[in-house]
Amino acid sequence: MTFLETDRLQLRNVAPKDRDIIYDYRNHPICAQYQRGQTKDPEGIATLVEKRKEDVLGTEEPCFVAVALKETDELVGEIVVMPVENTFSFGYTFSYRHHRKGYAFEALSALMKELHERYSDWEFICFTDPENVASMALLEKLGYKDMGYLPTKDSQVFGKWITAVTEAEIASARSVGKEHTV
Repeated sequence: MTFLETDRLQLRNVAPKDRDIIYDYRNHPICAQYQRGQTKDPEGIATLVEKRKEDVLGTEEPCFVAVALKETDELVGEIVVMPVENTFSFGYTFSYRHHRKGYAFEALSALMKELHERYSDWEFICFTDPENVASMALLEKLGYKDMGYLPTKDSQVFGKWITAVTEAEIASARSVGKEHTV
């Protein structure tokens, strides 16, 4: 199923034909450098694809979104949408073969716009390794606010459409984490 299309991309369900490409980029040092907890072995990727091939984009369950070129259907990356308590959290990996082409920005922009139109009262959060300069720049380009380093997640946290309550909770979590790291 195709969730969305952009000028150059389609955001669709993952398919068995995507397994080798996922294996390739998840195991390449450029992409693997900042990944946390992603399945990287062939059997695990095959299981992941089988489990996620019929995901539905919504608020009930996480959704694995395959990002492919519209003209050829070649997979260029993945986005995982994780809905929890009126907050969408996103994880993404794009193949090193397709870096610096604007695909991540194009795909995430379209997906976030669609989700915000459907669920306008939901907040958007992303966590990234504090050394992942490219990801932080992408999030800022997408309109996310850098909310600082969150020690409990060992991540830089970014928010969009965040309420004052959530912002205060994150600030409090950041200060508690600082006390523990001193």
